[in-house]
Amino acid sequence: MRGVGIVKGETAMKRILVACLALVALLAVVPSLQAAAPPGPGQQMPDFELPLPKDGADRNYLGLTGRLFSFGGGSFRVAETKAQAVIFQVFSMYCPHCQKDAPNMNTLYNLIEGSQRARGKVKIIGVGAGNNPYEVGVFKKKYQVPFPLFPDGDFIIHKKLGDVRTPYFIVIRIMPDGSHRVVYSKLGSFGDPARFLDDVLTMTGI
Repeated sequence: MRGVGIVKGETAMKRILVACLALVALLAVVPSLQAAAPPGPGQQMPDFELPLPKDGADRNYLGLTGRLFSFGGGSFRVAETKAQAVIFQVFSMYCPHCQKDAPNMNTLYNLIEGSQRARGKVKIIGVGAGNNPYEVGVFKKKYQVPFPLFPDGDFIIHKKLGDVRTPYFIVIRIMPDGSHRVVYSKLGSFGDPARFLDDVLTMTGI
C-alpha cells in the first residue's frame, strides 16, 4: 500500500510540474499576461482616459473647449489634445526628484508659450502616480504648476505605462489624421529646458 501511495505522490508532482511548465510557456507567447512595459519610440500610448478638467482654462489649453464639464464629468484621451505634440509627465507629489524638477517644468512651459514655433503646438500634461485629487492639488499649488495635472490614485494609468519610476517623460507626436506615435520615452529629468524643447521640436518635426 505504501508503494501505491508513493506512485500517486509522484504522479501528482508530475502533474504540478507539467502545469507549471505550461504556464511558463503561455506567459512566453501571450504578452498581454506579462507586465506592461513603457511605450517606446515608434509605439502608441496605452489606451486610457483622463477626466475632463473642471478648470475652463485647462480645457482651453488642451483644446477641449467643445467638451463642457458637467456634473457627470467626462473624459478624453491624450491623443485627443489639440496639439501636434504632447509632453506627458508621470510624477508623484512625494517624489523628491519631481519636486526638484518642478521649476524646470514651469520653465519649459514658459519657453513653449513664448515660442512662435512651439506655442499652441506643444502641450504638457502631468499625471500623479498614486496621487489623489487633493495631493495633486497640493503639488500644483505649492509649485505653481501652470499646466494641467491629473490624479491617478489607483495607479491604473501608471500600471498601463509599465509601473515606471518618477519622474518619467513620454513625448508623443499627434498626426493630422488623429493618429499618434511615441518619439521619446525616458526616466529622469530632461536637463536643460531650452535644449529639451529644441530636441522635442526636432524629434516631432514641428
